Amino acid sequence: MNGWHMNVKNLLLPALLAGSMIVSEAFAADFDARAAEALMKRSNCNKCHAIESKKDGPAYKETAAKFKGKADGEKLLLMHLSSNPKIKVDGKEELHDALKTKNEAEILNVVRWILAR
Repeated sequence: MNGWHMNVKNLLLPALLAGSMIVSEAFAADFDARAAEALMKRSNCNKCHAIESKKDGPAYKETAAKFKGKADGEKLLLMHLSSNPKIKVDGKEELHDALKTKNEAEILNVVRWILAR
Protein backbone atom coordinates (compact mmCIF):
# COMPACT_ATOMS: atom_id res chain seq x y z
CA MET A 1 0.00 0.00 0.00
CA ASN A 2 1.41 3.40 -0.87
CA GLY A 3 1.74 6.27 1.58
CA TRP A 4 -1.36 8.12 0.33
CA HIS A 5 -3.65 5.20 1.27
CA MET A 6 -2.04 4.93 4.69
CA ASN A 7 -2.58 8.66 5.35
CA VAL A 8 -6.25 8.49 4.32
CA LYS A 9 -6.74 5.42 6.51
CA ASN A 10 -5.03 7.14 9.45
CA LEU A 11 -7.31 10.16 9.06
CA LEU A 12 -10.58 8.33 8.43
CA LEU A 13 -10.44 5.85 11.29
CA PRO A 14 -10.32 8.47 14.08
CA ALA A 15 -13.07 10.46 12.33
CA LEU A 16 -15.31 7.39 12.11
CA LEU A 17 -14.68 6.54 15.75
CA ALA A 18 -15.46 10.09 16.83
CA GLY A 19 -18.67 10.02 14.79
CA SER A 20 -19.81 6.78 16.39
CA MET A 21 -19.15 8.23 19.85
CA ILE A 22 -21.28 11.27 19.01
CA VAL A 23 -24.15 9.01 17.88
CA SER A 24 -23.81 6.93 21.08
CA GLU A 25 -23.87 10.04 23.24
CA ALA A 26 -26.90 11.40 21.40
CA PHE A 27 -28.75 8.12 21.93
CA ALA A 28 -27.72 8.03 25.58
CA ALA A 29 -29.09 11.55 26.05
CA ASP A 30 -32.43 10.39 24.63
CA PHE A 31 -33.60 9.30 28.09
CA ASP A 32 -33.28 10.27 31.75
CA ALA A 33 -31.62 7.29 33.44
CA ARG A 34 -32.35 8.47 37.00
CA ALA A 35 -36.04 8.98 36.28
CA ALA A 36 -36.29 5.61 34.49
CA GLU A 37 -34.54 3.76 37.32
CA ALA A 38 -36.71 5.50 39.95
CA LEU A 39 -39.93 4.55 38.14
CA MET A 40 -38.71 0.98 37.67
CA LYS A 41 -37.86 0.76 41.37
CA ARG A 42 -41.27 2.18 42.35
CA SER A 43 -42.88 -0.35 39.99
CA ASN A 44 -40.92 -3.29 41.47
CA CYS A 45 -39.39 -4.23 38.10
CA ASN A 46 -36.17 -5.38 39.77
CA LYS A 47 -38.08 -8.13 41.55
CA CYS A 48 -38.19 -10.08 38.27
CA HIS A 49 -35.59 -8.35 36.06
CA ALA A 50 -31.90 -7.42 36.24
CA ILE A 51 -29.64 -5.67 33.75
CA GLU A 52 -27.49 -8.62 32.73
CA SER A 53 -28.82 -11.75 34.40
CA LYS A 54 -32.12 -13.59 34.03
CA LYS A 55 -34.35 -13.74 37.09
CA ASP A 56 -38.03 -14.72 36.79
CA GLY A 57 -38.06 -12.43 33.75
CA PRO A 58 -35.46 -11.79 31.07
CA ALA A 59 -32.48 -9.50 31.64
CA TYR A 60 -32.87 -5.96 30.31
CA LYS A 61 -29.99 -6.67 27.91
CA GLU A 62 -31.91 -9.65 26.51
CA THR A 63 -35.05 -7.53 26.13
CA ALA A 64 -33.05 -4.78 24.43
CA ALA A 65 -31.55 -7.29 21.99
CA LYS A 66 -35.03 -8.57 21.15
CA PHE A 67 -36.53 -5.14 20.39
CA LYS A 68 -33.55 -2.99 19.33
CA GLY A 69 -33.44 -2.22 15.63
CA LYS A 70 -37.03 -3.26 14.96
CA ALA A 71 -39.13 -0.54 13.35
CA ASP A 72 -41.89 -1.07 15.90
CA GLY A 73 -39.66 -2.22 18.79
CA GLU A 74 -40.10 0.91 20.88
CA LYS A 75 -43.88 0.85 20.36
CA LEU A 76 -44.16 -2.87 21.25
CA LEU A 77 -42.13 -2.45 24.42
CA LEU A 78 -44.13 0.64 25.39
CA MET A 79 -47.33 -1.36 25.00
CA HIS A 80 -45.92 -4.24 27.03
CA LEU A 81 -44.94 -1.97 29.93
CA SER A 82 -48.28 -0.18 30.05
CA SER A 83 -50.94 -2.82 29.34
CA ASN A 84 -50.54 -5.73 31.82
CA PRO A 85 -50.09 -8.41 29.12
CA LYS A 86 -50.24 -12.13 29.89
CA ILE A 87 -46.80 -13.73 30.11
CA LYS A 88 -45.49 -17.19 30.93
CA VAL A 89 -43.34 -17.67 34.03
CA ASP A 90 -42.16 -21.18 34.80
CA GLY A 91 -44.82 -22.54 32.46
CA LYS A 92 -47.64 -20.68 34.21
CA GLU A 93 -49.53 -17.79 32.66
CA GLU A 94 -49.73 -14.58 34.69
CA LEU A 95 -50.20 -10.86 34.15
CA HIS A 96 -47.10 -8.73 33.75
CA ASP A 97 -47.39 -5.68 35.98
CA ALA A 98 -47.51 -2.36 34.16
CA LEU A 99 -45.29 0.51 35.24
CA LYS A 100 -46.83 2.54 38.05
CA THR A 101 -47.63 5.54 35.86
CA LYS A 102 -50.07 6.42 33.11
CA ASN A 103 -47.75 9.12 31.76
CA GLU A 104 -46.68 7.94 28.30
CA ALA A 105 -43.54 10.12 28.35
CA GLU A 106 -42.38 8.43 31.58
CA ILE A 107 -43.06 4.98 30.12
CA LEU A 108 -41.23 5.90 26.91
CA ASN A 109 -38.29 7.05 29.03
CA VAL A 110 -38.11 3.57 30.63
CA VAL A 111 -38.42 1.93 27.19
CA ARG A 112 -35.45 3.96 25.91
CA TRP A 113 -33.47 3.14 29.06
CA ILE A 114 -34.07 -0.57 28.44
CA LEU A 115 -33.20 -0.31 24.74
CA ALA A 116 -29.90 1.37 25.63
CA ARG A 117 -28.71 -1.71 27.51
